[in-house]
Amino acid sequence: MSRFLALLGQRLRRDWLQVVLWTVGTALLAYSSYVGVAGTYGSEQDRTSLLAAALANPVILLFRGLPSGADEGAFMVFLIFPWLAILAAFMSTFLAVRHTRGDEEAGRAELVAATPAARSLPIVATAVHGVLANLLLAALTAGAFLAVGLDAEGSLLAGAAAGAVGVVFLGVGLFAAQLMRTSRGANSVAVWTVMATFVLAGIGNAIGTPSDDLTSMESSWLAWLSPFGWGENTRAFDENLWWPAFLCLGVGIALAATSIALSSVRDLGGSFVAERLGRGAASAALSTPIALVWRLTRGAVLGWAVGGLLTGMLSTSLASIVQEVGAQNPAVEEILRQISGEGSIEQGTVTTFFTMLGVLAACCAVQIVCRARQEEAHGTAEPLLAAPVGRVRWLGDYLVVALVGIVLVIAAAIGGAAIGIAGQDGEWDLMTTVLVTGAGQVAAASVFLVVTALAFVLVPRLTIPLGWTLVLVAMVLGLFGPLFGFPEWLVHLSPIAVTPTIDGNDVDLRGLWWLVLAAGVGAAASLALMRRRELTAAG
Repeated sequence: MSRFLALLGQRLRRDWLQVVLWTVGTALLAYSSYVGVAGTYGSEQDRTSLLAAALANPVILLFRGLPSGADEGAFMVFLIFPWLAILAAFMSTFLAVRHTRGDEEAGRAELVAATPAARSLPIVATAVHGVLANLLLAALTAGAFLAVGLDAEGSLLAGAAAGAVGVVFLGVGLFAAQLMRTSRGANSVAVWTVMATFVLAGIGNAIGTPSDDLTSMESSWLAWLSPFGWGENTRAFDENLWWPAFLCLGVGIALAATSIALSSVRDLGGSFVAERLGRGAASAALSTPIALVWRLTRGAVLGWAVGGLLTGMLSTSLASIVQEVGAQNPAVEEILRQISGEGSIEQGTVTTFFTMLGVLAACCAVQIVCRARQEEAHGTAEPLLAAPVGRVRWLGDYLVVALVGIVLVIAAAIGGAAIGIAGQDGEWDLMTTVLVTGAGQVAAASVFLVVTALAFVLVPRLTIPLGWTLVLVAMVLGLFGPLFGFPEWLVHLSPIAVTPTIDGNDVDLRGLWWLVLAAGVGAAASLALMRRRELTAAG
């Protein structure tokens, strides 16, 4: 027991700041969402109108929860629960991989395995640590709901459901760490599992069966294949069903137990999915440092580009549907107009989807800069910099490849938007909106790129958490700020919210030049500061 407590205490000390940021941030999102919803949709008529629009429009249900009535609590859970759960999921997967496969890569697991703690105790301590983190997230989230005056059972269930979804993905992260050879591979498997199941739940809700009064929805069987669907079907503040939350806990515990069993039958540092064998000699394409950076990051760029393609296709193929629904539902029309100005509903739909696209492009850029930090922390950057490759050139190559990644993600979305218009026999005039908003999101994503690069130069150990946190905050402000009734100045702190839009037949540049200036100054500053920066090992 003393060995277990020592390992658990080490994990708590190492992660306390990150866990506090994730859990408190989730609770604050829950609190602020209720405040915004109460201000924007204070009457039951307003809430009923938006629910009717959501049930008629699959676009809304792709990015929202499961409608369960027009009461304040149930309506708020419909709007925000999937995003509370996705925060719990990301926190849990990163935590699981960091203390398992990450420790094996860094050599810490081998040292612990040489002690009486042996092989299985560290992963058990990680599993308990993850459960405690999700318990804290559930408690703080429930506390946020109670603080705004919602009823106790619904508040406790909503918090517990978010934490229970986190436990499922804690198990996913532990399982992925056993399968993959590297922490990067394990994180990729876990993150794509989170995103795939998130979309699966949205589609399952979108094709479900609406109630006669158009205020609630029965999920289709597809939603029951996703932990997010299980969490949403607790129907907090309405039916208050606890058994889907226990289903989440059971699956999470089963995955964790399987991971513990797998860890005991494989070699330390080994994996069940073998790495692909490399070539005996490098090809001519790897003759330059920038080609090496592209080789290391091309998989990530391809993944985000596929996401961009799908986003672009949805933006135009569903625009006509939103046009029809919005014409009969002022609530939907008002939300879209807050984002897109005075343009048409179709233009507002494209702008909404391309705002999400800006988040995808920013994620691509942040992941590439984080790869530079990983190369440095793992010691693989040092041999490269010992060759005739300067630090500025090395960082500059990552910035160039990240910018190329941004452009490819946006270009894929523009191509997808064209496919969507062609498939629906739509108006090709909408391509003007696609091109303008797409180009603007290149500038917005570039701001995240240079801010993450500055973090890499100035505070290297905070590169990864700070980069992803900034993207998350910008997503909340840019995508949900108008919906939650946030002040305009607060929404406009997000780069993705101040990009150019089509205002009728005119182009409103909004904050484009500020974004371009910030990106240029940030890139120059990060490269200049890199001259005197020493390599920093993992901490």
